[in-house]
Amino acid sequence: MCVCMLGGMRRVGLLLLTAILAGPAYGQTKSGQTASALTCGVLKAESSRDSSTSRWTVSGPSGKTTETGVLRSGVLRSGPRFECIEGAILVVEFTSTAGHSFFDAYFADGTNIGYGRQQIDRRGSRFVLPIQAKARIAAPFRAAFDYHCRLNMPADPIQPAARPDCVF
Repeated sequence: MCVCMLGGMRRVGLLLLTAILAGPAYGQTKSGQTASALTCGVLKAESSRDSSTSRWTVSGPSGKTTETGVLRSGVLRSGPRFECIEGAILVVEFTSTAGHSFFDAYFADGTNIGYGRQQIDRRGSRFVLPIQAKARIAAPFRAAFDYHCRLNMPADPIQPAARPDCVF
């Protein structure tokens, strides 16, 4: 009787293990996509990833924007990274497999700005944007960022009056 009971327990254990392994892993949908989301005031970001493609959507007062890309996988994370600043600015950062990094900031008033990541710095918990961005950001959101004067281009020059606002 002991031998029969032991065999039955093995079968039950095997069935339980099969059921656990067949179910979706934590943080995954049944189709095998990983998903993440962030709500930031009136803004919402959602992303999903299948075997090679990331897809993300940002929703807010001006509508919905959806992007798709093959993104570089990092040690800790792959796909876009979302961050909420002061409950009113949604930042999306991502790096393509070609190594090009991007920064997009969506604001609660429905506007947004975007830059290549090489134009953006980070000091502690604050993003440092080109000073030219300051005029493109609505006044209530400007203090959430620091600004630099390293990106002086003929098509978008730095105005002398703006230089005192630069941290470097």
